Amino acid sequence: MQDYIEQRVMEISNYILETGATVRQVASMFGVSKSTVHKDITDRLPDIHPTYAREVKKVLDRNKAERHIRGGEATRKKYLSLKV
Repeated sequence: MQDYIEQRVMEISNYILETGATVRQVASMFGVSKSTVHKDITDRLPDIHPTYAREVKKVLDRNKAERHIRGGEATRKKYLSLKV
């Protein structure tokens, strides 16, 4: 694996652990695609740092479990703003 990829994987994993960010937020922050973030976290990180991989997976699983709530809240706000 090339050094810059390994460095990006570690930066992304640190960012997720510090902020609890979603894949979309991370992709936007680092200027890469959601697919790249997902591949970095699920495929590359376990090879580089297995302990980080487990911790990041916990954050991503929590985000995945909560996403339907965030989506519903966004829709609610959207329609509330249209009423005004």
